[in-house]
Amino acid sequence: MSRSRNHASPPRPPTRSAAVDASESRSARKGRTRQALLDETLALVSDRSFASLSLREVAKAAGIVPTAFYRHFASMEDLGVTVVEDSMRVLRKTLREGRRDLATRNAVPTVKSSVAILVTQVRENEEQFRFLIREQHGGVSEIRRAIDTELRLFVKELAIDLSRIPELAHWGADDLELAADLMVNVLLQAVAEMLEANRRDNGDDREVTARSERKLVMVILGMNSWRTSRQ
Repeated sequence: MSRSRNHASPPRPPTRSAAVDASESRSARKGRTRQALLDETLALVSDRSFASLSLREVAKAAGIVPTAFYRHFASMEDLGVTVVEDSMRVLRKTLREGRRDLATRNAVPTVKSSVAILVTQVRENEEQFRFLIREQHGGVSEIRRAIDTELRLFVKELAIDLSRIPELAHWGADDLELAADLMVNVLLQAVAEMLEANRRDNGDDREVTARSERKLVMVILGMNSWRTSRQ
């Protein structure tokens, strides 16, 4: 008598679409965890320095075990520099919009619109700006260098914009960068003062705004009388 055997069918390999979906799902999860690490870092340093954070503390806040941290960042310094880069994108956008219509002959309206853009960005992205202002002179050298590098790039970009203004076409590169550096420093000081006003005066930054506008107008108008080294 013959004996029948029930042979189980071999498992089918996953279809290409299923494999893609699984890969995308893993990638999405990894992206969410990475973003959680960045977001929780900003939340943790809202009133303290980055140097005071520990890897274990950041990982716990993001809901992962400490060893999983290294799937996303090589070190705490790497995490900090990434926070700088993400935060600098906000500042870069702000400065780019603020200088879009820069013109010495129309200083007052240009300054008012530039400072208004800055105020809006600071209110909407307070954690990022607070991190940049605090860590610009903080205790982690990698973060300080990253911020300094980004700010020097901003100054060079602004100097290029200034060189396109007909009245400044004859200026030398050194003088253009010096003027740009003054403007960027005024804006950074405005950010720091706005953040302090938000903390101290319940967000009333009208005095800071008015003072920052006057500073920028003085810089721009003073440029009209400056005898550049190229002359």
